Amino acid sequence: MSKKRNSPSSDDVFPLQTPHESGNWQGRVAQVGYRFNRQYQKQDLELPAEVREMPIYQEWVSGILSGRIVSPFWEIAQPKKNQHCLDIGCGVSLLIYPWRDWQAYFYGQEISTVARDSLNSRGPQLNSKLFKGVKLGPAHQLSYSANQFDLVIATGFSCYFPLKYWGAVLLEVKRVLNPGGHFVFDILNLAHPLVEDWAVLETYLGAEVFLEPVAEWEKMFKVNGAKVVAQQSGELFDLYKVKF
Repeated sequence: MSKKRNSPSSDDVFPLQTPHESGNWQGRVAQVGYRFNRQYQKQDLELPAEVREMPIYQEWVSGILSGRIVSPFWEIAQPKKNQHCLDIGCGVSLLIYPWRDWQAYFYGQEISTVARDSLNSRGPQLNSKLFKGVKLGPAHQLSYSANQFDLVIATGFSCYFPLKYWGAVLLEVKRVLNPGGHFVFDILNLAHPLVEDWAVLETYLGAEVFLEPVAEWEKMFKVNGAKVVAQQSGELFDLYKVKF
């Protein structure tokens, strides 16, 4: 079942990591990457009958669920022409969202080898000028230079990692952002009715979910110097736009 932690203190969300924690993160990254590789490859999963009978599972199979829970980051931070934008955990977003209409340069970093390979194969065919490639790597170790991006995006995967991990991610995002740049990402809001069933489904799909109160996320933002400048609620995730 989904994992629920005790509410952390400010010390718990401080971004510094120990070698032991970093090793635990690598294992978690590998687990989440495996979960999404199987989804992108459309591998059949042997799930219990009670899970298959859940309405949320039926929506997941049909593809309806993805449309309901997607976080439309462009509604609070639409990429602008000639901006350099990094999409962390990008999946196959270049093939779905209108990057060509935005005329923004797309860079990606992903932990799913299937998604990385798919975008690197098809991206240049869509627009060889705007597509700048996808690198394989976790969110807390960005393979890009300091002050390289005007906008960084990370949606759909924050709930698979603990708050302390996201403290490290914020440090990396701050490093690669231009002064004045923005970071847009989403968090699971426990107040939304879909959360419990979705967390159960994700656990059976292979990626345990961390259920963290919104107040603790916002405390973590403050500890790591991120100021919220806009936010938007969805059916499962809430979007935040922050600056440093």
